[in-house]
Formats: sequence, C-alpha cells, structure tokens
Amino acid sequence: MKDSLRHQFERLALRLAELDATLADPSVASDMKRYRALSREHAEVAGLVARYRRYEQRERDLGDARQMLDDPDMAELAQQEIAEARADVERLDLELQTALLPRDPDDARNAFIEIRAGTGGDESALFAGDLARMYLRHCERRGWKSELMSESVSDLGGYKEVVIRVEGDDVYARLKFESGGHRVQRVPVTETQGRIHTSACTVAVLPEPDEAEEVTLNPAELRIDTFRASGAGGQHVNKTDSAIRITHLPTGIVAECQDDRSQHRNKAKAMAVLTARLRDKDRNERAAKEAATRKGLIGSGDRSDRIRTYNFPQGRFTDHRINLTLYKLQLILDGDLDDVTAALQAAQAAEQLAALESGDA
Repeated sequence: MKDSLRHQFERLALRLAELDATLADPSVASDMKRYRALSREHAEVAGLVARYRRYEQRERDLGDARQMLDDPDMAELAQQEIAEARADVERLDLELQTALLPRDPDDARNAFIEIRAGTGGDESALFAGDLARMYLRHCERRGWKSELMSESVSDLGGYKEVVIRVEGDDVYARLKFESGGHRVQRVPVTETQGRIHTSACTVAVLPEPDEAEEVTLNPAELRIDTFRASGAGGQHVNKTDSAIRITHLPTGIVAECQDDRSQHRNKAKAMAVLTARLRDKDRNERAAKEAATRKGLIGSGDRSDRIRTYNFPQGRFTDHRINLTLYKLQLILDGDLDDVTAALQAAQAAEQLAALESGDA
C-alpha cells in the first residue's frame, strides 16, 4: 500500500476519535439532524478504520511467517501462513483502495425510474412493460418499496411511458447504471411470419431530491394543470379531476401524477418528479462537459447510447458498456439483476482506481 493511502487511513483514525468525543457530548444529541449525520459518518469511518487495522495485522502476520521459514520444523506451516496472509493483504488492500474512492453524493437516495417506448411501435411499448416488470421484481427481491407514479398504457398492453418511485437502501447507487437505451430482439406477438424484430426503449434513473430542495422552485415559473386520470387505478379515479400536471416554463420539463385520489398528494408527488428531472438535467449538462475531456467507462449519461441488448432467440443478455454477456435472459427479466449491477459497479471502481493511480504517477 502506498504511503499516501496509509496517511489517509491514519487521518481517518484521528477523525474517528474526534467523532467519538463529539457524539459523547450531550448537547449534540439535542440536534437530531446533526446527530444522525455524525452517527452515519461514525459508522462509515469506524468500518474503514477497523478494516485498515485488520490489514496492518495481516501484514505483521505475513512478516512473522516469513521469519519462521528459517526454522526447518516450522517451514511447512510458515508456507501455508504466508499464502493465506498474502491473499488477505491483497484482498484488503483492494477493498481499502476502493473504499476511498469518491462516492456519488446521490448514491444513498431513493430514485425514480422512467421508462419510455422508442422505435418499434406497439412492440416497443410491450418491451417497456417487460422492463417495468423486471425492475418491480428486482425491487421485491431487494426488499425495496416501489410505487407507480404515472403511466401511459398502449393499446396492446405495455407502456408508452411509465414512472416508478423506488425507496430503500442505496437505491440510486444500484440502479443508476440502468439509464440508457435498451434494445430487444425477438419475434413480436403482432408478427405473423415469425420474423425477428428489433425495438428499443429508453430508461432514465433519477435520484429523488431532498424535501428541502423541492421548495426551491419559483412558483411563478410553474404551470399547474388538473385533469381527469385515465387508465387503471380504481373506479374512484375517473370521477374527479385529481390528476396533476406541472410544467416548468423555463425548460419545458413536465411531470404528472395520477395514481392517488388526493389532488394534494398527486401534486406533491409530481413536484418531486419535476425536481428530480430538473436536477438530472443539470447533472447531465455537467457530465457532458466532463466527458468532453475524459470519456467515462460507464457512459457519459447520454441516453441515446445503446447500453443493453435483450436477445430472446438466443436467451442472451448483453451490456455493451463492459462487454458483459449472460445467457440467463429470463432470470434477468424476472428481476435477477444482482450479477449485472455488481459487474457495472466493479467496472466503475476499476476505472476510478486506474484514474487515481495515473494521477499519482
């Protein structure tokens, strides 16, 4: 491990001592917001310091084992300990370097998943429905809470557009790589001659803003319309103009919600979606500027990029950003996305580590 990294972990150990003293102060507990923030930082720093101390211990064990090689009676045992200690040191070294990588400040947030049908007409809308089902089932697997915010149903089923809110631990961190163009290759139900067609949908994953950020919008820049909800939602939905559509006039960005009988709750939900879309617009503009000087492995956020292909005849799933191909398409469509997410997160971490090392060089 480089000396610069060791210094960082020693500074974290000092920070842990500061946090211990601060959290022991009774006056801090009276400010719950600050107390929760400090507690989260304490848990994170304590975990890092404990892992670093384990790394130091295994380094000492490795050194001790090497000294045992001079004793013929202990040589065999020493070789076994050297192999185990070296493996632990290498593993912990990588874990510690990865833990120091800068985290996206939005990673811990809840998220909105927006799915829109693209090229392919009715088949694209059906594929959008398949993607929505995939994400909803993935939420169930991970114990996340999901909520349908708005939907535009196509004539043959599926969605022209659907927005899902997902709530849980590290939702955005795990779902953010889903943003992009998703392509499907299969024989559509409307195809009479058995030919394979290619259709596409776009997926956008937006971090949910804090409640404090939702009130920063200028009311003079918003147009709020009410309308009668359509589609599924129960008999009560069609009796009142409870659905809400909010337009941000400077940008033309629109958000709507119609899933609740309460106009007030629909307005609050639509405002949250609108704020998320505006934040995402700013985020993408910043990402585009950064991508002009340095191309990211996972993509620059341009949702016209084709990131995935779902090939039904071959049962093949391919993520083009990291050249990942899996032949378990049905399992993935049933919500088993963990292998995909882990591979994308690992690829991003490897890229960040390479950037740090090149910067140190």
